[in-house]
Amino acid sequence: MTKATTAVKRFIRGHSRLIGSVLAVQTERREIVLSYDDGPEPGGTERVLDALADRGASATFFVLLTRARLYTSLLADVVAAGHEIALHGEDHKPLTDFRFSEVVARTSAAKAELEDLTGQRVRWVRPPYGRQSFSTWLAIRHAGVQSVLWGPTMWDSRHVTDDERVQQALRGAVPGAILLGHDGHAGPADGVDDGPSPEFDRGRLTRRVLDEYDALGLSGCSLGRALDNGTVMRGAWFSR
Repeated sequence: MTKATTAVKRFIRGHSRLIGSVLAVQTERREIVLSYDDGPEPGGTERVLDALADRGASATFFVLLTRARLYTSLLADVVAAGHEIALHGEDHKPLTDFRFSEVVARTSAAKAELEDLTGQRVRWVRPPYGRQSFSTWLAIRHAGVQSVLWGPTMWDSRHVTDDERVQQALRGAVPGAILLGHDGHAGPADGVDDGPSPEFDRGRLTRRVLDEYDALGLSGCSLGRALDNGTVMRGAWFSR
């Protein structure tokens, strides 16, 4: 490791609250941020939407442009239901596979196209797999969006039981935490091969998780709605 690299890492650690990614929301309200990746996807997104409506919750959907182009009506359903649209990527390839200029170009173009498709301003991006270097983080900012990661997760991209998924979603479930969920499963059409999609009902899982949160006095909302009454909490998150 060079002296320059060490100095950069020290600078990042010392200023992570200013230049880091969005990791949570500081809020006095008992709200937890719900986020869903890899959609829209028939058979998954509709069930998640129904579950959110049943529980009176909103969410932020981090959309793959590869899916948005295919399932425009399903994307429109997400918007019509009042949820927030964010970008997951042009496809699901890790941004760390690309040069700085390529990340800027890909992210800027995908942001613009997603805004045209939805009529919503896109403020957030979640790097596929959560992989980002300082260079890709900076490129994301140059593209006019902010990187958003997560705290608790539903483990819904893994081949585990629903009981395990619910228990995982409860770990770190505090006001302002950002929950990672999925309304789809990335595949070859999205530029990657993550294996077969886990077989379970995404809507039923959402209901179970929200019922557990309700027992803790927590309600679910989108990142944008949480920020109506809170402030962004940032932190350094760099992983290749």
